Amino acid sequence: MGGMVPAGRVLAFALVALIIIVIPGPSVLFVVGRALAHGRRVALASVLGNEAGSLVLVGLVAAGVGPLVERSALIFTVMKLAGAAYLVFLGARAVLQRRRHVPAGHAAAAPAGWARAVLQGFTVGVSNPKTAVFFAAILPEFVDRSRGDVTVQMLLLGTVFALIATISDAAWSLVASGARAWFGRSPRRMELVGGTGGLAMIGLGITLAVTGRKS
Repeated sequence: MGGMVPAGRVLAFALVALIIIVIPGPSVLFVVGRALAHGRRVALASVLGNEAGSLVLVGLVAAGVGPLVERSALIFTVMKLAGAAYLVFLGARAVLQRRRHVPAGHAAAAPAGWARAVLQGFTVGVSNPKTAVFFAAILPEFVDRSRGDVTVQMLLLGTVFALIATISDAAWSLVASGARAWFGRSPRRMELVGGTGGLAMIGLGITLAVTGRKS
């Protein structure tokens, strides 16, 4: 059937994607930082937004933008620096607003809105250059061009990647938010956790900005 990816290729791609996803990287550190700084609700919303951003990247790659990103050092650098700057911004804000996450009595401070968290996660996901390059350089290798409709095949494989990433990132965010709840029993611990989550995002942004240069 035209546009269908052979089962063997889907499984092979899923295995490669799983290996890349479960190893802590930009997406994992981002959702962990969000969980520590803002809690489970915001972290899970960030996961949804992040994976939605990944799906947009899949669409761009399928439309032919991916190979351009892979070949162009300028486009790669712009995407990388944009994502890094946004992570640093979110991290700095989390550090500056860390006292807002300290419980007052038994009432915890209200986190950022769910829709806003989804949008922030989407911005990080769609500007993640490592994901873009992965889709541009690796995803096409699992397409069977003899079956036709390459665009549909790439979209299907990208969806598999996003589903795996959603499960993995959600698991990371739940573990991190559980640790946040434990630390939250002490106002001082809670303030420390909020700052730590922000610093983690700042460190991630700086790391992303200075590493991964295209050879």
